[in-house]
Amino acid sequence: MRSLYPFLYSDSSDADSVLDQIRRSTVDKAREIVALRESMFARDGSRLLECAGAMARRFTGGGRLLAFGNGGSSTDAQDLASLFLSPASGPGGTPPPLPAFGLTNDIAVITALSNDIGFDVVFARQIAAFAKPLDIAVGLSTSGNSTNLLRGLDEANGRGLLTIGITGYDGGKMAELDGIDYLFVVPSPSVHRVQEAQTTLYHVLWELVVEHLAERVKP
Repeated sequence: MRSLYPFLYSDSSDADSVLDQIRRSTVDKAREIVALRESMFARDGSRLLECAGAMARRFTGGGRLLAFGNGGSSTDAQDLASLFLSPASGPGGTPPPLPAFGLTNDIAVITALSNDIGFDVVFARQIAAFAKPLDIAVGLSTSGNSTNLLRGLDEANGRGLLTIGITGYDGGKMAELDGIDYLFVVPSPSVHRVQEAQTTLYHVLWELVVEHLAERVKP
């Protein structure tokens, strides 16, 4: 905390100075994430559109989305699944729900696999148990180095799923996998900026999928 917000630990008791530093820190962080998002979408915009098209084809064929991650990325995976399963209303109405699941939702399964076999298999075993070839696997990570995530994506690839990786920093070990169909890397050393940009990325991906599906049902 001291390295992120040094002005909060200053010996100075000048409230106006502290508030000014807080304001400048907030503005700097906002500018940083805006610039990161702009550079990321300039680089990956066409691939996001292509990925959304591939996802839409899977959904049309009866596929489901399986999202997974650890810690904060687990929460993001659950948020991603809820976007598809329970979409919010917009100016054009409410998009149809799509089958999507977070693989950390069932704590009994997670703890059973972790206790009986090992935490490294918590995603791969679930994918092996009920994934279908038309399904979509989305793994989210800030570092890209989580073994259980890598094993889950490998299992998904081996079973014919569409595989999507969303990570940060330099991509980590996830960037070394051969079986990821679409990999999106948020190039930032800050875990906070990585997670903020990843959230934007998968919201955009959801919107693009919805647009693809809407085009398919037009008369």
